[in-house]
Amino acid sequence: MASVAASVSSCFHGENLSSSHSSLFSKATLAFSRPISGNDFNGSKRFMVLAKRLSGLEEAMRIRREREQNPSTPIKRRTPLRRLKVSQRLPVPDHIQKPPYVSTKLLPEISSEFQIHDEEGIARMRAACELAARVLEHAGTLVRPSVTTNEIDKAVHQMIIDNGAYPSPLGYGGFPKSVCTSVNECMCHGIPDSRQLQDGDIINIDVTVYLNGYHGDTSKTFLCGNVDDATKRLVKVTEECLERGIAVCKDGALFRKIGKRISEHAEKFGYGIVDRFVGHGVGTVFHSEPLIFHHRNEKPGSMVEGQTFTIEPILTLGTTECVTWEDNWTTLTKDGSPAAQFEHTILITRTGAEILTKC
Repeated sequence: MASVAASVSSCFHGENLSSSHSSLFSKATLAFSRPISGNDFNGSKRFMVLAKRLSGLEEAMRIRREREQNPSTPIKRRTPLRRLKVSQRLPVPDHIQKPPYVSTKLLPEISSEFQIHDEEGIARMRAACELAARVLEHAGTLVRPSVTTNEIDKAVHQMIIDNGAYPSPLGYGGFPKSVCTSVNECMCHGIPDSRQLQDGDIINIDVTVYLNGYHGDTSKTFLCGNVDDATKRLVKVTEECLERGIAVCKDGALFRKIGKRISEHAEKFGYGIVDRFVGHGVGTVFHSEPLIFHHRNEKPGSMVEGQTFTIEPILTLGTTECVTWEDNWTTLTKDGSPAAQFEHTILITRTGAEILTKC
């Protein structure tokens, strides 16, 4: 499911466990080169080299200022999101195995246990994640103007139960639907309702399935019709950030390298990196340690072979500040600017990372 909030613990959690449900889902120091002696270069050359060594953060700030002062590509004005009719939760056949949290509306705490698997566990994780990836791919084919997010929820729900699995979001801390659908300025945890998708919208669809006792979690932002260039670029760069974050993962790598790599790429375009929502361990438990922060951070910890967790950055065209609706789930950018998110569940190997939620 979506990231946990950094204020509780993962797509459904973050650090402050007293925060709302929403904070629970879907997470520079400047470095300078050695001094250059007069024997290396002349004065002007020395100045040019030092200027180039100023961090990417300063360059990102410059790019963002220029973009705000001289917008080259207009962003299509959209009608702000509002809550429409949410239908009743869909039934799940009795024979399908259900996660333990379904029996209560209480939001589960983030498990402190890392999800590290033996060969059988890895095989089950692969099966759950492969199903989640196929369901997400199918959901993406439904994205077009006039389709409601409730219709997407119904299709996702049916495909999951037809494959003998349970839709993990359903009943998680009282979440009423089987998938998260986050449109335009919705950062994450959008509840499917009767709103029709419009030409030019973007929508993140976040699918998690529970199959044979294991969760597979993935999401993707899809384009609906004719999307403006600025928003398309945001979506593209967000996916690239996920890919770059995964590229640094392997046995023994530091978790904080993920946030560093994502930040380096997002800052080139002046995009905001949402730090309220984080990735998380996933396996037999929906949300567990480690929490994966997508922004620059100094959090301790390193990856272990056989471990599974999600990486799920959220980038914005404007502010990273957010507001949460009274449903305690739906979280929007405070300024109404678009947000995009991509997510994969990965398995750490000795030499790298295997993307489990890739079709």
